Amino acid sequence: MGCNSCSTGKDGQPKGCKNNGTCGTDGCNKLTVFDWLSNMSLPNGEKPFDIVEVRFKNSRKEFFRNSENLTLSIGDIVATQAQSGHDIGMVTLTGELVRVQMKKKKVRDNAEEIPKLYRKATQKDIDIWQKARDREEEIKKRSREIAIILKLQMKISDVEFQGDGSKATFYYTAEDRVDFRQLIKDMAKAFGIRIEMRQIGYRQEAQRLGGIGSCGRELCCSTWLTDFRSVSTSAARYQQLSLNPQKLAGQCGKLKCCLNYELDLYLEALKDFPSQDTKLFTEKGMAFCQKSDIFKSTLWFSYKDEPSNWHMLSKDQVIEIIGKNKKKEKVTSLEEYAVDNIVEEKVVFENVVGQDSLTRFDKPKRRNNRNKNKKRRNNRKKRQNNA
Repeated sequence: MGCNSCSTGKDGQPKGCKNNGTCGTDGCNKLTVFDWLSNMSLPNGEKPFDIVEVRFKNSRKEFFRNSENLTLSIGDIVATQAQSGHDIGMVTLTGELVRVQMKKKKVRDNAEEIPKLYRKATQKDIDIWQKARDREEEIKKRSREIAIILKLQMKISDVEFQGDGSKATFYYTAEDRVDFRQLIKDMAKAFGIRIEMRQIGYRQEAQRLGGIGSCGRELCCSTWLTDFRSVSTSAARYQQLSLNPQKLAGQCGKLKCCLNYELDLYLEALKDFPSQDTKLFTEKGMAFCQKSDIFKSTLWFSYKDEPSNWHMLSKDQVIEIIGKNKKKEKVTSLEEYAVDNIVEEKVVFENVVGQDSLTRFDKPKRRNNRNKNKKRRNNRKKRQNNA
């Protein structure tokens, strides 16, 4: 974590700041930018950049113009301009790095529509803000009940209050368009606030709510991923993955974003690789491709009449056979090529503690020595008699 309060305690257990991502250092936030220019002074005559980055609930970040020239630092709670009233957020970035972030997000710094930053939040502002935040879970539960009563095909996934408590934004997901006019009337009457409905996609829902993926790590969309590229089943086919919807789908119910991570590497490797539909013609019969390994550059073929008997060929061998087939020449058989690929397996593991027996720690069994002792006594008597 980015702050000291998230480090481990004396007993080895994580302490945790228990601020749910709203700590002063902002180290637990998604895509937090480290202000490496904070200790550097500006050149003479240079004015500090008058736009700051402010974060709200669930890593929602916006830019605001500091027209009052307030002295701000990361972690300050500020009151910002909203469509009606004001909102409360936390400063996450100041200075020249804000200009870089705006360029990255394609926001012009000279645009007149950039909202203003009013002031540093007073204790009264913070109390109203915290009181509004505490109502969100209760209102989300009640709004879902109202939607079920109205039989609307939608799911309300999150509620975000404005800092002054006068307005609440409801984020929902739905397959089709939803007529929620009656829902807004019922919720406004029940809660006594202004309502704004905002539809989001299933990936955006997972981004806002977060969770743990099948890999055991936090969801990419809720930690570092910012753009959601379309993912198709062809990405799984190129990587020779099983087309199992339960394994390929993420928390959002859509195909996992990580299917695109290594796709470019596979596509580059497949450029000069024989297709899965390749057919080889031999004097023994026609052969089909059963399996291919892109990184080992090997393919497995089997005859049409012997589908269970596979022959391993290298990529160059398959290309050679395809070239002969194009000239209407048939090779003798696949076995001739497959023999060259048989390599004796070398021992890659040795017992470094010696070839000890598995029963070396077992207690030795008691042997019956009566017969031996009897033979010894008889031999002793015979020697005495002969003497």
